Amino acid sequence: EKLHISEPSNAYDFGQIINAVNANKDKAACADLLTVTDPKKLPVLLSNKLEGEIFLIFIQSLEYYVVGKDPGLVYQHLFYLSKAERFKVVLALLSKNEKEQVQQLFDLLSENQNHQYSLADLESLKKVYEL
Repeated sequence: EKLHISEPSNAYDFGQIINAVNANKDKAACADLLTVTDPKKLPVLLSNKLEGEIFLIFIQSLEYYVVGKDPGLVYQHLFYLSKAERFKVVLALLSKNEKEQVQQLFDLLSENQNHQYSLADLESLKKVYEL
């Protein structure tokens, strides 16, 4: 059954949707969620709930479904994701393979670069992601 995704109004709603998405490893639904969610609200909506699994499904969803259509939105999400509580902790716990997935997404962003971010912006964000 396809998850119906609408913009979450608070951290609780967002958490409920994330849990459902994560339980089903539903990358398409996660992409829908990230498409309707204002990137600026991401740190607040995630609250202190950011975990490795959630981080990775975000990365994969953005890579598979969003970067080809809207690289600017992906850049914004990565930018605000890095402001979320526990970001540094999650980053520190990523495996080599998981880090490579993040690198892949950044590579796609530089290939699909548009007016919403410069390659310099991208380079400085890569440093935040320790790539």
